[in-house]
Amino acid sequence: MGHFYDAAEGGPLRLELRSVDGRDFTLLRQIGYRSEDHAEPFVVPADLTTFSTDLASVPRVLTWLVPKSGDFLPAVVLHDALVDDVHYLGPRIDRAQADLVFRTAMIELGTGRVRAWLMWSAVTMATMWQSGRALPRIALVGLLGVVSVLGLVATADFFDLWDVLPWMGERSWRAELLGGWLGAAVLPPVLALSWGRNWQAGVIAGFALAFLLHVTLVLLALYAAYRLLERLVSGPCNEEGVRVRDTVQGA
Repeated sequence: MGHFYDAAEGGPLRLELRSVDGRDFTLLRQIGYRSEDHAEPFVVPADLTTFSTDLASVPRVLTWLVPKSGDFLPAVVLHDALVDDVHYLGPRIDRAQADLVFRTAMIELGTGRVRAWLMWSAVTMATMWQSGRALPRIALVGLLGVVSVLGLVATADFFDLWDVLPWMGERSWRAELLGGWLGAAVLPPVLALSWGRNWQAGVIAGFALAFLLHVTLVLLALYAAYRLLERLVSGPCNEEGVRVRDTVQGA
C-alpha cells in the first residue's frame, strides 16, 4: 500500500494550498507519495509559478455526488501533476497509469470505493478523449451517446409516447419499469467492451449515466434556470467568469 507524506521533512502529509482566483490553487508545500508499484516516490513541488490545481474537476450539477474537495484531495493534486509530467519529480508514467495511481491513492486516503471508482472512471474518460486517437474517442462517444439516447427513448416508451423498444412494449407499468431497469443493467457492460483495457471504467460510466440520466437532466434544467436568473439580476460575467457589475473597483 502507498502513502502520502511531507516531502520537505519526511513526516505526515501537510497539504497547504493558496488560492489564485478562488478556482485555481497552488501548493505552498511540496507533497510526496510512495507507491508500492514504483521504486521511486512521486513528489509534487511547491511551484507557485507553473503548477496549479482546480481541485476535483467535477461539473457543478454533479457536486451533490462528488464534491470538489474531500478526503481524496491529496490524490487529486497528485493526479493533476502526474497528467502534466513537467510538474512532478519521480518515475515517468503515462496518463492511464496516472489514473490508476489516482484511484489507489484515493482508496488509501479513506475515500469510499464507490466514489473512488466513479472518479477513476471520470478521469479515464478524459484520458480517452485527450489521447487524440479516433478509436478511443469513438468508443467513448458511442457508449455515452447510445446509453443517453436509449434512456430517453425508454422514458418516452414508459409514458406511452413511443413504442419502439422490444424489452418494454405494451405491458403494465411495472413490467415496463422492470424492462427499463434490465436494459440499463445489460447494455452498458456490452458497450463497455469497445473500451478495451478500460472496460471497467466503461461499465461504471454506463451504469452511472443510465441510472442518473433523469436526475442529471432535472439538475441541468434547474441550474440553467439559476444561471439565467443570476444573469438577469446580477449582470453578465467577464472573460474570467466574474460578475463585475457589483464588484468594488480596486478591491
